[in-house]
Amino acid sequence: MRTYLDCIPCFMGQALRICRMAGCDEADIKGAMDEISVFLRDFPLDRTPPEAGMHVHRILKRHTGQEDPYRDIKRKSTEKALSIYPRLVKTVETSPDPLLTAVRLAIASNVIDHGTAKAYDIDREVAEALDTEPAIFDGEALRARVDGADRILYIGDNAGETVFDRLLIEQIGKPAVFVVRGVPVINDATREDALQAGLEKVADIVSSGTEAPGTVLGTCSREFLDLFYGSPLIISKGQGNYEALSEQQDRPMFFLLKAKCNVIAGHLGVNVGDMVLKGTDAAKDRTRD
Repeated sequence: MRTYLDCIPCFMGQALRICRMAGCDEADIKGAMDEISVFLRDFPLDRTPPEAGMHVHRILKRHTGQEDPYRDIKRKSTEKALSIYPRLVKTVETSPDPLLTAVRLAIASNVIDHGTAKAYDIDREVAEALDTEPAIFDGEALRARVDGADRILYIGDNAGETVFDRLLIEQIGKPAVFVVRGVPVINDATREDALQAGLEKVADIVSSGTEAPGTVLGTCSREFLDLFYGSPLIISKGQGNYEALSEQQDRPMFFLLKAKCNVIAGHLGVNVGDMVLKGTDAAKDRTRD
């Protein structure tokens, strides 16, 4: 997915929030934002937003001197999700369709995103996810792929969401690899965050190797790429991964996300706030197996 002009103010808003969170003074913030502005001026719009984000956050780390400014926020997000995990398990296990209920909850958890300026109420999101029809829901295609796969690759997104991802992996019931970011970026999950969520109980945890806030394949490790191109079923979580991987239609992959901005909503043909489970061409075409 290409970068749109609407993405530029989003990057600048992230930069302002991170600099303030890091306690930078006004002169430092101005310096960081000036440098980011120069970078974005020359960034080709035919490249993906996570590629731009990778460079933006390198600049921010240099100016703030902080590698993981969202560390405490990520920890608290995961603690909150773990506090409702027993209730989520009961909801899934007593539902008429545990797999697709777990999918809905996993999608709902994509609101745990501190890369945007929007507040969220995870309890309300959970309740609404059970009563609201997703705008795109390739649930039966996913079920068919789950039935035919001997393993899954699950590309994670944000800390806190990881607890809901664990719930879905438990329902899928196949050997799994859970993918985290190579380094801290925004509130994206790293290995530390995945371990706090208990994902090591249901999956092997592997780093993608990238610094980007999305799975930019050209920046990923060989270990991850071997998994990506060899997996019979890939679940890709969140907007950043959709931005980076939406053109990979030859992979058996399902995107789980909430459309949280006009750019993503427009690209998907849905409304802001809609839930989405969208399979690639290969994921929905069983004749490619």
